[in-house]
Amino acid sequence: MNLPYAEEVGHYWQTSQSAPDTWIDRAKKIIQDMGGEILADGFGSAGGRAAFMLGFKFEAQQYKVIWPVLPTRSGNQASAKRQAATLLYHDVKAKAMAASVLGVRAAFFSYLLLQDGRVTGELVNPEIAAAFPLQLK
Repeated sequence: MNLPYAEEVGHYWQTSQSAPDTWIDRAKKIIQDMGGEILADGFGSAGGRAAFMLGFKFEAQQYKVIWPVLPTRSGNQASAKRQAATLLYHDVKAKAMAASVLGVRAAFFSYLLLQDGRVTGELVNPEIAAAFPLQLK
């Protein structure tokens, strides 16, 4: 996946002094306040790429979000990590608002964890059709 530079995205680029962990904790609180359970959270990097991960469940259904830290032109990794954590928080917050109307599964559908470890957002259309066949009555 070709990612844009953090500075080009503009959203939350050098707008906060809060640490990335603070933003991740805020995202976890939103999920917990909705009745969800946090299963895991973390940060990892490999091969010059980095990301935050948040695993959670509502009732028996598990979800996982992996949010990339965008590359930077300036090399300011601290700001890029802060931006990524902030974007993850705001994405969870927006999905939580949608869940209050549409339900958790619909709002967080792209983060729905499948048995093979992928999330639905990683599937291509033919795979989605096979994984969730339509049942016409």
